[in-house]
Amino acid sequence: MSSFTMYTTPWCGYCRRLKGQLDREGIAYEIVDIERYPEAAQVVEAANNGNQTVPTLVFPDGTALTNPSVAQVKDKVAAPAA
Repeated sequence: MSSFTMYTTPWCGYCRRLKGQLDREGIAYEIVDIERYPEAAQVVEAANNGNQTVPTLVFPDGTALTNPSVAQVKDKVAAPAA
């Protein structure tokens, strides 16, 4: 079960780095390529003041993190649901 959705592009180095770190930590996530699914770019833009900044992670509670560290993601995933 994924704990959040990561919006990404295939060429994004920050995305590749974060994916590798999350995989090593065993944190489950879903990937959405905003170039393959243009409607997903709207989600990213909404979270980033109109910018298509990736990686953008969107959590089930509706909050988002943009280009976070793996530590920030671990803290968010470990936090109790509000």
